[in-house]
Amino acid sequence: MEALIKKAQILVDALPYIQKFAGKTVVIKYGGNAMINEELKNQVMEDITILKFIGLNPIVVHGGGPDISKALDEKGVKSKFVNGLRVTDELTVQVAQEVLIGKTNKEIVSLLNKTGGRAVGISGIDASFIECEKQKTVADGEEVDIGYVGKIKHIKRCILDLLCNDQWIPVIAPIGVDEEGHSYNINADTVASEIAAAVQAEKLILLTDVEGIKDENGDIVYEAGIDRINEMIENGTINGGMIPKVKGCMDAIKRGVTGVHIIDGRIPHCLLLEIFTKTGIGSLIKSDKYLT
Repeated sequence: MEALIKKAQILVDALPYIQKFAGKTVVIKYGGNAMINEELKNQVMEDITILKFIGLNPIVVHGGGPDISKALDEKGVKSKFVNGLRVTDELTVQVAQEVLIGKTNKEIVSLLNKTGGRAVGISGIDASFIECEKQKTVADGEEVDIGYVGKIKHIKRCILDLLCNDQWIPVIAPIGVDEEGHSYNINADTVASEIAAAVQAEKLILLTDVEGIKDENGDIVYEAGIDRINEMIENGTINGGMIPKVKGCMDAIKRGVTGVHIIDGRIPHCLLLEIFTKTGIGSLIKSDKYLT
């Protein structure tokens, strides 16, 4: 009986958060070890399905870099990266499209449907949902053409509204298309951020293989505003690969997202723990809307 009462109390404790976020949109960037470990995969799918059934509107954006690298290796193509972006020639973008849309996306949709969700897989090619143009980058002071890597110009929000306002869970592969119909590979974090801004999401949640943002003592920063994050970048507390990630988070907030979470996807049921508990398990970067 005590065990049953404890389970009931967990639901009661979650009630204020369920009430607060009912009807709100949550964009989840699904990546890291949570895409590899079978047990974690199933737990993330269960979390997403629960979110939909209790009244939130989850949108899933997935990566697939390791699968793309593996497929290229099998074809004898060596991957090259510039500033963290994969140099993408015609063969590489074809392989990326086959892997992300034909394999990874469909596996996620299947897993969600297996848990009782109603998932629909789409990519930026469908109805030109993600309109983009060629992205270039700068290395050693010179502009570098990295091939079919896309810079997002426009997200057709109406497609997401149609799906989310009904029973569906959109699962999005990060492939975009230009005006001439050329396909482009796009960084999944960027796609998630752009979609979150387009739909004015309540939350953007990034599943990673790190515990979150850490302070100078190595402790997790559970909540912070943009001013504190900028201070931590300036004093070197936030450094390395975490800098572009948090800058992307702050950009999403400046464009209307209420809060961005960086959480450890290796923790079982990480999404439920982050959304429906007081402190959460990772780092929340908050907008002024969140603070009020």
